[in-house]
Amino acid sequence: MTGRRSYGQNCPIANGLDVLGERWTLLILRELVGGPRRYSDLRAQLSGIATNLLAQRLDELQQAGVVERTELPPPIARTVYTLSDHGWRLVLPILGAVARFGLQTMSSGVEGPRSSLNGFLLGVLLGFDPVGAAGVEATYRVQIDGRTFDFAVTGGRLGGASHDPDVTLRASAADLVAARVGATAAQRLTALRRCRFDGKADDVDTMRTVLRLTSKTAAVSMS
Repeated sequence: MTGRRSYGQNCPIANGLDVLGERWTLLILRELVGGPRRYSDLRAQLSGIATNLLAQRLDELQQAGVVERTELPPPIARTVYTLSDHGWRLVLPILGAVARFGLQTMSSGVEGPRSSLNGFLLGVLLGFDPVGAAGVEATYRVQIDGRTFDFAVTGGRLGGASHDPDVTLRASAADLVAARVGATAAQRLTALRRCRFDGKADDVDTMRTVLRLTSKTAAVSMS
């Protein structure tokens, strides 16, 4: 990774920061948690990043093995970037920890606009329960305000989608955020009831348990 700054320390934290600690890097990975993205998609969502810097960061992440570049065949015929399995396994917990820390600096209310990605991160992924996911092998789809997110639960962790979804969840970003951090139990429950799950009853129950999207667990899963 020539040209990249390094702490030059024989320390796992310093070595990790050599890859992940540069400006924009975690935000690029945040976008890729939402699924495959074209270069232009990333540019549009990361307002303010220079195009040469984005290209450099993507190249560094590919060299580190946490991002993959794929050429899709015709008729799509486009280049997309995705999280690798290595990225899902090692980087996603870091993003979750940073997000939980960041929640402490945000307004405690749920008012104001929420992006579909924020709804997915806060309402879905940050509720993931590895204990509840033990033994679960499933692929899920979440549709939030017109944007689709696909992911898998495998080996007690989250990963990239591997087949058609077993369950599809449809909800607004506002409802997913409110279900997780609403100010009152009534507000959280009302928002959760507006979420729609499509799939076999047992599969839906499993998804709710794994993501802690039940009336008993949604609000406390961020603690």
